[in-house]
Amino acid sequence: MTRHTPEQFRALFDPRAVLVAGASTHPGKFGFVALHNILSCGYQGGIYATNRDGAEVLGIATARDVAELPDGEIDLAFVCTPAGANPELLKACAAKGITAAFIASAGYGEAGDEGRRAQDELVALAEELGILLAGPNGQGVVSTPAQLCAQIVGPYPPRGRIGVASQSGNLVSAFQNYAGQTGVGISRAVSAGNAAAVAVPDFLEYFATDPETAVALAYIEGVAVGEGRAVYERLRQVSERLPVVLVKGGRSADGQRAAASHTGSLASDDRVFDGMARQAGVQRAATVEQAFDVAATFATQPLPQGNRVAVVTTAGGWGVATADALSQTSLQLAALPDDLRAAIDEHLPPRWSRNNPIDLAGGETRDTVPAVLDLVAGHSEIDAVIFLGIGIQSNEAKLMRRGRFYPDHGLERIVAYHERQDARFAQAAIEASDRTGKPVLVATELAVASPDNPAVATMREAGRLCHASANRAVAALDHLWQRSRWLQRRGLPLG
Repeated sequence: MTRHTPEQFRALFDPRAVLVAGASTHPGKFGFVALHNILSCGYQGGIYATNRDGAEVLGIATARDVAELPDGEIDLAFVCTPAGANPELLKACAAKGITAAFIASAGYGEAGDEGRRAQDELVALAEELGILLAGPNGQGVVSTPAQLCAQIVGPYPPRGRIGVASQSGNLVSAFQNYAGQTGVGISRAVSAGNAAAVAVPDFLEYFATDPETAVALAYIEGVAVGEGRAVYERLRQVSERLPVVLVKGGRSADGQRAAASHTGSLASDDRVFDGMARQAGVQRAATVEQAFDVAATFATQPLPQGNRVAVVTTAGGWGVATADALSQTSLQLAALPDDLRAAIDEHLPPRWSRNNPIDLAGGETRDTVPAVLDLVAGHSEIDAVIFLGIGIQSNEAKLMRRGRFYPDHGLERIVAYHERQDARFAQAAIEASDRTGKPVLVATELAVASPDNPAVATMREAGRLCHASANRAVAALDHLWQRSRWLQRRGLPLG
């Protein structure tokens, strides 16, 4: 498979101008939606479109033929035309100096033998023309630094440091939706579709060189027969430069059959793939939501130097559940050092747990949580902290706001106090992590149940992931530790 140049990837992700080939006046057609999304998400480059009737679409005067467009100004063609028209279209694009094409058209490798032949011919033609060919049968490409949303569906995620490459378009959407929900944003996102010429490893290699991207997040359905060793080497090299979080479809026999009909992929033996991923330093996630959790944690937290974890909680049950979750991982619930216990004694009433998990037992006052987080995160025998129970006060404040006694009975003052405190506790967790260079993860179900909670909102505004449960935080932290250990064994810097 041909390796593509950095300039071709720049044309795909940071084009000077974009052509939508096959723009449509029908709002339900890909050619309309793609143009709409490019126009609506802030892209500042040139925007061109072709339409066989020359009809105006969304205020854009379209050309009937690519030949009518200017020379040397357009970098990327977003192709919505039927498969049969695409060879001549690519030739016309190349004549205009276009060096990247995203093919949204279906009817290729996923459509049987005839489609595979057409796909092979298109790949050979693109290579001959010097065009990077993404897709076909793909959803699109998003590049938040360029404010580019060249895809046939929503959403458009917030800007961030996660680069997404996926064989499934709807999983690109899923990751973008999670980015919108959590506020932990995305740099580049691309659906590889049938990955005929540019496969997920190609995009990951580009992400490893991209200053906008700090974490790679990938979904794949299979590795072609005979390419396993090469894929392993490429993933290992990428992993040495940035975290690679991967979720794989086609783990079961039923999933493998579904993958074959989806993108034409032949899923590899899952046990072999799992071993390959582990040796290559790839963080393999069990589910789509876990994959985003892990990628977002890599994007927003430092790596731990070791596996000793302290759990700080405002109530006991969360601590017990988290201790159970930790026991199922390579992490350890740290033994609480005597000097740390004595230091915490200075801030909490005697009823606190005096052990790890550090159950504050309702003993938190105005400054307790920031002080305890600082002490725990700053201790040399603690490598990471999980902070639980945040947002409780604001949850009560929310109920008070909705009740019939608000704003009388002195509730305004206590509501405002509760909300300030939760925001302050979240900020304290962020600052403790920044000061110590250690991961301090915050988890509460309010991240999903009540995203406007001031604690959750503060995390979001700071660009930090607020985990939706302690279990999910533990799983993500375990991946951070696995990567830290993989880098340490190879003598590589932690970041």
